[in-house]
Amino acid sequence: MGDIFERLTKNQGPLGQHRERAHGYFAFPKLEGEIGNRMNFRGKEKIVWSLNNYLGLANHPDIRKADADAASTFGLASPMGARMMSGNTNYHEQLEKELAAFEMKEDAILLNFGYQGMVSLIDVLCSRHDVIVYDAESHACIIDGLRLHPGHRFVFKHNDIADCEKQLQRATALIEKQSTGGILLITEGVFGMAGDQGKLKEIVALKGQYSFRLLVDDAHGFGTLGQTGAGAGEEQGVQDEIDLYFSTFAKSMASIGAFIAGPKPIIDFIRYNIRSQIFAKSLPMPLVLGNLKRLEMLRTIPSLKAKLWENALKLQNGLKEKGFDIGKTDSVVTPVYMKGGVEEATHMVTDLRENYNIFCSIVVYPVIPKGHIIYRLIPTAVHTDEDIQITLQAFDETKKKLDAGAYKSEQIALMAENQ
Repeated sequence: MGDIFERLTKNQGPLGQHRERAHGYFAFPKLEGEIGNRMNFRGKEKIVWSLNNYLGLANHPDIRKADADAASTFGLASPMGARMMSGNTNYHEQLEKELAAFEMKEDAILLNFGYQGMVSLIDVLCSRHDVIVYDAESHACIIDGLRLHPGHRFVFKHNDIADCEKQLQRATALIEKQSTGGILLITEGVFGMAGDQGKLKEIVALKGQYSFRLLVDDAHGFGTLGQTGAGAGEEQGVQDEIDLYFSTFAKSMASIGAFIAGPKPIIDFIRYNIRSQIFAKSLPMPLVLGNLKRLEMLRTIPSLKAKLWENALKLQNGLKEKGFDIGKTDSVVTPVYMKGGVEEATHMVTDLRENYNIFCSIVVYPVIPKGHIIYRLIPTAVHTDEDIQITLQAFDETKKKLDAGAYKSEQIALMAENQ
């Protein structure tokens, strides 16, 4: 008989196998100081492009005051218990009403966490007779929700409407054969890695031929897209056709929690059946009141979104002018695509951090195919022109080193170890 712990220690997983070298630097790094465009890493100030603090609310004085006042008044324990039993308040319901109105939906339900919420949402919506059709590049929370789905699921190539229709045809044929069940189509408003918007308008157009409900995860679109900031659905003029709109507070609102907005009868059903909320303690009052303040600022201070986009376009246009490939992004998420191995990527990251004081996230194999490197830059409303110019210069110089083969040397990697 085998031992579970023995198996786990022998196989640490695709990321865990690098833990000894990566921990504290490439994985689980510690950014210290006030959240903002510049923070400390290992005792030195860095320009940070890795935080989803899109609107710069994380350390806004009005937000800090609202959070502190709420914590002082209520503490973190209030309210006690799950909302269904003893943890409901007028403030929780007020936040739900304001979110629903902001997203132009009848009702909304709060969730304690976005990741957990999406997994549980898929579970509560779909029975074993239902079929799910989803985009191949859906976020991990969607994929993990799908793993728990006992029925059929069909994946379509990323943002490929022809393939999406093909999978809808397969799903429709299966439903007709079963004579029961329905179809849920899941996609994203903005795909967080590549930054491209989901083709919501084209997907919605398929409703004229196929019977399905549309669930959109708009974590990166909420607060950043659309005239009012209501997200990708508003941006593409199809918000009314999104049956269930999901987003998190972890990006534009720089907070904790999430929500689902949609028709009142369906939200009521979710409210009384979603296990991750029925059996979990209610969202603490400081977070609820803090999120009310964040939503108010998101609605009433359009200059925050305007500044975010001003910075994003300066960064993206600057990268393109220098010959960088930033893919098909049409959001503020800014990927930079390069070619190179894992070793070259780690050496390049080290050089950027240690010699140029630039801190940004990098994605390599096994997340993406071998031989490719993706830097993901997250501009915010609090970045400065100086931050952008320094970063563009740093990328220009390090790209030349990469092309010249300089990062195939071990010397750069040793710099970080000697700091």
